[in-house]
Amino acid sequence: MTRSILFVGVGKMGLPMARHLHAGGHAVSVFDIAPARMALAAEAGLTVVPDVAPSLAVAPIVFSSLPDDAALEVVARQVANHVQPGTVWIETSTVSLEASRDAAAKATARRIACLRAPVSGNATMAERAALSVFVSGDAAAYASVKDLFTLWGPSQLYLGTAEEARVAKLAVNLLIAGTSTMLAEALAFGERAGLERQALWDVITASAVASPIVKAKAPLLRADDYTPTFTVRQMLKDVGLIRQAAAACGVASPVTDVAAHALEAALANGAGGEDYAVVIREARGQRPK
Repeated sequence: MTRSILFVGVGKMGLPMARHLHAGGHAVSVFDIAPARMALAAEAGLTVVPDVAPSLAVAPIVFSSLPDDAALEVVARQVANHVQPGTVWIETSTVSLEASRDAAAKATARRIACLRAPVSGNATMAERAALSVFVSGDAAAYASVKDLFTLWGPSQLYLGTAEEARVAKLAVNLLIAGTSTMLAEALAFGERAGLERQALWDVITASAVASPIVKAKAPLLRADDYTPTFTVRQMLKDVGLIRQAAAACGVASPVTDVAAHALEAALANGAGGEDYAVVIREARGQRPK
């Protein structure tokens, strides 16, 4: 069944996600505040709309993929002002629990079903349709659109009726940030203690700690290539959200705090636009040549 979809925010994650919906046979219109992203969407065969308000008023399904809380606040107001009751709004961003609750409340007051559906994976995985989707919100709304999530990857997990999906995304990113920080310390220790770097990588990737993310990043990291899949600045934003949420729950976050300090040091040394795993290079006290 062909669905009519409006997708708001076609950045590095949103554009491939919208393209997969289009490739799945759906009528996808897109809006982004950046003209360059709109041009890329048009090149990909998507219908671009110059003004989001009229499209919000007629779309039965709205997706959004946004960079931060401030952008979500803007879109939530637009949804509340223009979207018709009965519409399903699927919000995929990584944002704070507070911003998510506020956005959902605005939608619910207008009888709009708000599904929180953050995705786990980077832009390369989005291109390959290899994302995991965490979903929470109205169960009936989830059942009505679950087939759309399968176009993004093999894993869709429905977790509850409120902010559970946001919590899951932050928990996963906590583990990712902590993994890079532990790798940095382990590699610095191993090399200083006499192991050759490539041999040390062989040990790590053959060991019990070789998680999928370690194996996926190992080829580039072996070569000290920190071409970004997710930048230091982006990870620092997420780490800030994790610390904020943990504090609100009364949970200590020593691992997250250490990861934050490592990322802040990398940012201070001019590596904010490099991959977050650049903390590995920083731990060795090296700088780009």
